[in-house]
Amino acid sequence: MDDSVKQELEQIQAIYDLVVQFFVNYSFQIVGALIILLLGLWVAGRVSRWTLGLMQRHNMDITLSRFIASCVKILLVAVVAIIVLGKLGISVTPLVAMIGAVGLGAGLAIQGLLSNYSAGLTIVVTRPYVVGDTISVQGVTGQVKEVHLSHTLLTNEDGVEISIPNKHIIGEIIHNSHQHMLAEVAIDIAYSADPERATEVLKAALNGFKEELCQEPAPQVGIEAFGESGITLGIRLWIPTERYYDVLYRANLAMFNALKAEGIEIPFPQREVRLLNATGVGG
Repeated sequence: MDDSVKQELEQIQAIYDLVVQFFVNYSFQIVGALIILLLGLWVAGRVSRWTLGLMQRHNMDITLSRFIASCVKILLVAVVAIIVLGKLGISVTPLVAMIGAVGLGAGLAIQGLLSNYSAGLTIVVTRPYVVGDTISVQGVTGQVKEVHLSHTLLTNEDGVEISIPNKHIIGEIIHNSHQHMLAEVAIDIAYSADPERATEVLKAALNGFKEELCQEPAPQVGIEAFGESGITLGIRLWIPTERYYDVLYRANLAMFNALKAEGIEIPFPQREVRLLNATGVGG
């Protein structure tokens, strides 16, 4: 047999013997570590769900509840990882040092992402808004659907989802109207009409929407301005964000029909033009 082939066979045999010896010596540790890992992941998931359910039963804020449940799961997984590494005979101290060094370099490389996470943590702790609130920030308005550490997800009546990085929210002016949006409607009536009567008619029309409009604060109706063609009546309505346009359009139609039924005129813009006869000079 060729010497080179013989050497290759000896090397393969040595590798085979090393692998067999490794599994003979460490098979129980590997199996034990695998069992601990699977069991630990299962326990971490169960404890996380139990923590979330416990806080929800005590009516805690859903955003804070999810954050705490996630932290509990991460902590338990980290403990399981340390136990598994110890079972395999791997020292954790050098690994922690290596993770710290890698984390420092990664932190410098992903400053933008980390700023989103730090801003998200601030939102979770201070809670300027929670899931279900309606907020306006950076020129965007929507109902808060989800709050993550990296971003906040808004949605609207059309089902459009808007994702805003948390670093663009912290430090900005936030308008929070909770579960409602303010609708401001202006209706002109003729100067010959009785504004007190028109106000009563509009309030009566809005009484049919008591179950759909916010009553605290209640709808407001009054004289807003005096225009060129008529008296402007202002109406302020707090409408649930999820049905904003549906309720607004039906309320507008109800108010229009109510004014029409009472014979209260809604004027259109008018302008008076006078023509003066010019006197000619010469013949």
